[in-house]
Amino acid sequence: MRQSIAVLTATRAEYGLLRPVIRRLFQNENLDLRILVTGAHLSGTFGQTVQEIESDGYVIDKRVDILLQGNGGACISKSMGLAMISFGEYFEERRPDYLMVLGDRYETLAVCCAAMNARIPIIHLHGGETTEGAIDEAIRHAITKMSLYHFTSTEEYRRRVIQLGESPERVFNVGATGVENALSEPKYSKEELGNMLGMKLERPYGVVTFHPVTLEGEVVAQCQTLIDCMEHYKNIDFIVTGANADCGGDKINRMFQQCAEENENIYFTYSLGMKKYLSALQYASFVMGNSSSGIIEAPSFGIPTINIGNRQKGRMQAETVINCSNAADDIIKSIETALLPEVRNKAKNANNPYGDGNASERIVQILESRWKDKNVSLEKKFYDLR
Repeated sequence: MRQSIAVLTATRAEYGLLRPVIRRLFQNENLDLRILVTGAHLSGTFGQTVQEIESDGYVIDKRVDILLQGNGGACISKSMGLAMISFGEYFEERRPDYLMVLGDRYETLAVCCAAMNARIPIIHLHGGETTEGAIDEAIRHAITKMSLYHFTSTEEYRRRVIQLGESPERVFNVGATGVENALSEPKYSKEELGNMLGMKLERPYGVVTFHPVTLEGEVVAQCQTLIDCMEHYKNIDFIVTGANADCGGDKINRMFQQCAEENENIYFTYSLGMKKYLSALQYASFVMGNSSSGIIEAPSFGIPTINIGNRQKGRMQAETVINCSNAADDIIKSIETALLPEVRNKAKNANNPYGDGNASERIVQILESRWKDKNVSLEKKFYDLR
């Protein structure tokens, strides 16, 4: 009898990172792959990105719409409650042998709680990382403690998962699947990309993604400062992708949408989709904002990243990353630095600390060697460092 593995995805960025692993699991004849979709994927406000999953040819085993109108703390708590109830029922009815999750989303935490109650082993990707400016920090470590197998993106993060008490024999440094996407996924030509976006892309341009910094709460002021800096540059184009479904994300998206309507050199979309997004990175002069993509994927394209504020604080970084505060002067100074020939040349030759682009192959090989035993024990002893 084939092993069944359910893979959860709630956002476009998360699906992009899971995509190489999903592809390998789908191609494995010994596995029954089940795709579980929730969160922003099912929202028109965030681009109805479930369509990207369907266009890849996957049958979705379960859809759970949990987003409520508004995204304050109470709404997010209610969404988590809906996720726990709905996926609790799913796990009782369908009961996969394993659940695979990635990262640190609040939806993911809720689904992991339901899986834990159903005694379903959890496989966690991208544990051990730190993002001190976001509530994701606590969520990520909580998911680590619920999970049986761990696949980290660097050796430092592997050690940190072990420091959290997880047994070293179940913690594996495989690298980041985002690097695999950057190096392996096919890209559009610059002309094709420009035609799709309605832009000539003849001038330098930056790719911008700015998410709410959930532990700070100054969403509008921070976003307005960034917009003011972008409007300062009429000779640079900006391709802006939408914020996620965290508290304040809707406000950021409305602000960027209005900004794009008022400025010919600024393009806004809720989601580019992975192929267009990676293609945009390939020809960009720099990446700007506070997304993990600027830290993990962008260095593989040999371009500078302007990392604004504290959202990614604590994450391991390549030499290509330019850190700055949310202050306008600091952001403008960082843009000027990113455009310097010596900085661009240095970025082209920098190493990416997040691996060599073979993460998905390692993940599936390791799992194949372990999930032949149907009687997996969920009992875990706390591993003490000596």
